[in-house]
Amino acid sequence: MPGTSFAFKQFIIHQDRCAMKVGTDAVLLGAWIVPNGSKSILDIGTGTGIIALMLAQKTEARIDAIDIDENAVKQASQNISESKFASRIHVSQYSFQDYAKATDRKFNLIVSNPPYFEQCLKSSDEQRSQARHAYTLPFEELLEGVLKILDPKGKFCLILPKPEAERFRLMAEKKGLYLSKLLRVKSRADKDTDKRHLMQFEFVPTEFSEKTLVIEKGGRHDYTEEYREFTKDYYLNF
Repeated sequence: MPGTSFAFKQFIIHQDRCAMKVGTDAVLLGAWIVPNGSKSILDIGTGTGIIALMLAQKTEARIDAIDIDENAVKQASQNISESKFASRIHVSQYSFQDYAKATDRKFNLIVSNPPYFEQCLKSSDEQRSQARHAYTLPFEELLEGVLKILDPKGKFCLILPKPEAERFRLMAEKKGLYLSKLLRVKSRADKDTDKRHLMQFEFVPTEFSEKTLVIEKGGRHDYTEEYREFTKDYYLNF
């Protein structure tokens, strides 16, 4: 998704200031989440603000969007202020660790497309490293913050590559957060390995629902009807 801006059906995302541009992961997560009457939502690591805007499109909730990076906060603020959802989304610059310690609020829904790289080399671009590498928000600290500020009946949703997702699930269950919904994403029908796992966690253990989504039939940009249906409320060409 190149370029300095990207147009969706109900909003435009400018991305010239952000290290991480609009990508499939954010769109998948934003499209998948069902707010279910949530009144308060927190978007951790908002970046361009895309997930906050996608959620605002399908809920009347108040949404707080935070990011540790100053440029990302400015970019998200611009995108949100130019949208019709501006009155319901508040953007602020915080690390999630500091935010969770400072707030007394409880959220019905917490969402994150978190940094997850741990073993690979960091980028020489510090802004891009913050967005991509888990040293800024280790899974342990992400879980600790969510446990503190998630409403007892709330839901926590995130997207991760399969290996990190499986590790995160084990860590979450040890701390009392249980998987209630899982979407396995494959890039193409002929691929055996899942590309991403979208996960929803809750405090009460339950038998979770599980589905698989395939993005492309085979060729580049030859999208499946299932993926088109999944994202049709957002992509202009779907």
